[in-house]
Amino acid sequence: MLIRWHLQNGLIVIPKSVHDARIAQNIDVFDFELSDLDLSEIDTLDNGARVGAHPDEMNVGAPK
Repeated sequence: MLIRWHLQNGLIVIPKSVHDARIAQNIDVFDFELSDLDLSEIDTLDNGARVGAHPDEMNVGAPK
């Protein structure tokens, strides 16, 4: 569903998987569209919090 959200918002998405079943799921997003309500509800999920390391802090302390 999130891949479809990206596509409908005109964003580029590059899904990654090495599992055949998951690759098939990632491709299977062209036979439906999300409603305006679905799109707006997904939009509200972004609370500005990071779920991974901050890019500016990735190499802190690494040798130069």
